[in-house]
Amino acid sequence: MVLRPDGTVFATGGNSCGAGHTAIYQYQTGKWKAGPDFPGLYNVDDGPAALEPNGKVLVFASPSRFYPPAGAFFEWDGANLNQLANTPTSALADASFVGHLLVLPTGQIMFTDFTNDVEILTPAGSYNPNWAPAITSAPNKVSRGSSYTISGRRLNGMSQAVAYGDDLQQATNYPLVRLVNDASGHVTYCRTHGHSTMAVATGTKLVSTHFDVPANAETGASDLYVVANGIQSAPVKVTVQ
Repeated sequence: MVLRPDGTVFATGGNSCGAGHTAIYQYQTGKWKAGPDFPGLYNVDDGPAALEPNGKVLVFASPSRFYPPAGAFFEWDGANLNQLANTPTSALADASFVGHLLVLPTGQIMFTDFTNDVEILTPAGSYNPNWAPAITSAPNKVSRGSSYTISGRRLNGMSQAVAYGDDLQQATNYPLVRLVNDASGHVTYCRTHGHSTMAVATGTKLVSTHFDVPANAETGASDLYVVANGIQSAPVKVTVQ
């Protein structure tokens, strides 16, 4: 089950004797409705799904939980369940159980399968600006090795973004803090902790987190961003000392 920014939850199921079903839940009304079935024998008896920054849900399905494999990717766009092209090397040899998805800070989706092969999907389209984190308070100077507080809206994103089931927990409903040095363009991530909330879709409520500037961060004028579920805020200017 994956919560989408529009307030719907897209749920997939497994089926050992035919196509797997889907369902859509609207949390604002508390009502379910049936979604489209997966084609053929595809189902998600045990497998991953991830929320793309554009609001669509990526799902990895296969005819059987384990084998035979022939896994395939499907994308729920809120109205249709569309099959996507497979990864260049992995998916045709994989059943849904061995697939793992993770939303990266770039907004891309990473797929792994218990091997040393890694595949990256760059979703089409963009996100609604109303889904993006917004910084309301941040320091204009930071020192390497020190900790600071940053405040804003929607810092935890609009969803937990990634779901699998009982085997993996890779939700990304927490803020990342990214520094981009003006001179070099190099990117540094700060460890975040002590979030004021783990709630999602918090709207106009002010929330906060702490971030630690790495000891090896590049000094000088930089842009600071908050990233949640692959969607970044507008930058604020900061000087790293």
